[in-house]
Order: sequence, then C-alpha cells, then structure tokens
Amino acid sequence: MRIGALEGGGTKMVLAVCNENGEVLDRVSIPTETPEITMPKMIAYFKEQQVEALGIGFFGPVILNEQSPKYGCVGNTPKLAWKWYPVLDEFKKALQIPVGFDTDVNAAALGEATWGITKGLKNSIYITVGTGIGAGVIVDGKMLHGMQHPEGGHILVAPHPNDTYKGKCPYHGRCLEGMASGPAIEERWGKKAYELSDKKEVWELEAYYVAQGLVDMIMLLSPERIVLGGGVMHQTHVMDLIRKETLRMVNKYIDTEELSDIENYIVLPSLNDNQGILGCAKLGMDALTAAK
Repeated sequence: MRIGALEGGGTKMVLAVCNENGEVLDRVSIPTETPEITMPKMIAYFKEQQVEALGIGFFGPVILNEQSPKYGCVGNTPKLAWKWYPVLDEFKKALQIPVGFDTDVNAAALGEATWGITKGLKNSIYITVGTGIGAGVIVDGKMLHGMQHPEGGHILVAPHPNDTYKGKCPYHGRCLEGMASGPAIEERWGKKAYELSDKKEVWELEAYYVAQGLVDMIMLLSPERIVLGGGVMHQTHVMDLIRKETLRMVNKYIDTEELSDIENYIVLPSLNDNQGILGCAKLGMDALTAAK
C-alpha cells in the first residue's frame, strides 16, 4: 500500500509516501509559496509516486465541517494567498483518489495515537509550540471537531506579575500563542529560542505560560497524556520546568495516577518528528477504507 501524506505548514510543505505499517518510504520538502506556485509541484509529486490515497494535515484555520460549502478550505489565515483556498477539492480533482483532510496539529496527534506515545489511550492532547501554538485533541479515540477545531494556542493566559510584554498575537495579545510561541520569545528577549538555551529566566517564564495552558486543558478535557512538540520544545530542558509548574498550578486539586507520574504524563513526541506525516498517512488510509 502506498499512501500519500502532506503536512502543510505555513513555511514549508512536507510531502511523503508511507505504507500501512507507518513506515516512511519517501519524503521531500518544498517552500510554502502561493497556491499557484506550490500546488502544481505537490500534485506532480503525488502523481509520480502513484499513491492510492492521500492524507492532508494543513495549517489553519481550516474548515472541517463536511456540511459547509467551504469544507476543505483554508480559513481566515494571515497567509492571504491561501485564504479560502479549496485545498481538499483541488487535490481530489487532480488526483482522483480518496483524500483525508484535517489540521496539521490534529494530524500530529493522530500520528502519536496510531503509532506513538499515546497509542492505546482514548483521550490525549498533542500541543505544538513553535512559530504558532496549536492543539490536537483526541476524545474517545476520535479527533475533536466541533464548530471548527480546537484553537488551543489562543486560550487566554494571565501575565506573570513581572512580565510587561504585551503579547505577539495580533488578535488577542496575551493569549498562550501571544506569550509563549517562538516569535513571542524572540520579540521579548531579542534572540531566537535556541540562542537562549542557557538563560534560566527565559525558560522559567516559558514554563509559566505553557503550564497555564496545560492546566486549562487538563481541567476541561481530562486527557490521559499530553505531548508537547514543535520547534520551541527542542529545548528539552524546559520540560522539567513545565512539569513542576503544572503541578504547582493544579495545586493537588486533581489527584490521579497520571499526575503522580508527571514524567510520563507530560511528554515529548516519540516518532522522530514524523508524527505529523504519519498522522497524515492515517488520514489517507481512513479515507481509502471509507471509499471502499
């Protein structure tokens, strides 16, 4: 079985071919430019690879309501060239194969739940902390969709008493993404995250904001495990700070086996940065099964 996988990001598009065992057979990356430039390249790749189905995890917001006339489109994105672009329909028309579609972070959550560290759990959350912050939520074994899809990066957080930064998000200012994303770190401290590895004050503040987001999600969704991915989380030393700050904020209100084993509750991804691609492959496999 040859399943196409497209992890569509705002900076780059990762295209791959996988099999039903979660093995990546081929993988390439191209820059995200305008649809007129980028789409023909992606379509040509998947045609050449002769895939049987395609799974797409795309940067959002995207329209996931199958009853909507805009189902499969990119929504109100700041990348204006892609705003309301019908990604799903264009691939279906060009390839004439089953296509599954979801957000990029939902795909990462699905990849971990299918082949990775949340496999076997009914309820889990995957959070990416990078250029933006997003959350993929799995409830009772299914990805959570509703009016749209979870926008976990835009939950509001309380500023640290000593933090005067106004926030990077153009919509909300001091939301989780506005205070803890990679661009927020760079704007606040004047350097990129990887250049600040030895600055304890940077990571204590980062943990303060990320932990707030985790506590909100723990209280509301009661996940069995939380995975933290994305470029900022390559600074793995922040994990212990996040875990400690999360426990401090929970303040013993929740007393479960999961929280008592916090090192195995808040974890890093397990699929060597292939979680998004493998989740896209699962979307493609599910679309193929549904079409039979």
